[in-house]
Amino acid sequence: MAADIGRSSTSWVLVDKGRERDKRFEIDAELALSKAHVILARLYHAGPDRNVFRRENVYWIDLCLTPRRPNALARYCEHWSASRFVQMGSLVAFPPRKQLELRSAGGRHASLICELQADAVEQWFPPDFAWTERRLDAALHVGSEAIQQLMMRLSQELRNPQRGSRELSEAIVDQIAIELARFLVATNEPDTKGGLASWRLRAIDERISDPTGTYPTAAELAALCRLSIRQFSRAFRTTRGCTVSYYLAQSRIESAKRRLYTNQPIAEIASALGFSTQSSFTAAFRRATGTTPGQFRKRLTIG
Repeated sequence: MAADIGRSSTSWVLVDKGRERDKRFEIDAELALSKAHVILARLYHAGPDRNVFRRENVYWIDLCLTPRRPNALARYCEHWSASRFVQMGSLVAFPPRKQLELRSAGGRHASLICELQADAVEQWFPPDFAWTERRLDAALHVGSEAIQQLMMRLSQELRNPQRGSRELSEAIVDQIAIELARFLVATNEPDTKGGLASWRLRAIDERISDPTGTYPTAAELAALCRLSIRQFSRAFRTTRGCTVSYYLAQSRIESAKRRLYTNQPIAEIASALGFSTQSSFTAAFRRATGTTPGQFRKRLTIG
């Protein structure tokens, strides 16, 4: 039986977790706002899947609350070759009017999805804004701490609505629109050194996703790319729209999420990911996800 949320709003619905509306897409909570439709959803694909995705008038912003499914890849059908796919990050913002091919190895994950009206974002673009290669790539792994934190706050309002939640959610969505526009504009700021070549990006992602050994440092990744740390840092920010340190911090949290789905002790996970203590790991995980590693295991495991 559906539960009431907020002040008896018909546009805010909490779906009973035991009632399945779609075997591949189950909504736990949703909220219709003036500029966005926000959904807490659980997705399940029994095996490898391949889909074409396109939205005309919205930015599809997806914050994965659990690890993305294995080999979650995307490519822009009208801009990239049939063989060019990139790994999607924990936070993506699929642009409107762009057709994407999405692939994954199947599995389950939970996401907060914000379907944000295109005009709400694009009103903050400069007149000469254009979708360059760097911006298209950056939209598939949005490296913005501000947007990440705003999406987490939005998730909290959907999970635990209180008096004024609707009004606060409207304000959060306005901030997300501005921050997304700023992120996309800044991604293409001129840089004399240019961005990172595709082979360097692949090498970085492969090293970060390597489950063996210690977690990489910025210096190690710079050496892997055959660049000085200064060149690497500048080129990385130009390409990915965020600092190396922030990207590594978010990648460590994603790795932690994957490990938390196993029976590996939390103390071992903290050590494997390079945290000096379990408490420092817990603090970093809470900052990034709004919950502790132990709570994550209990609350976000999809049954």
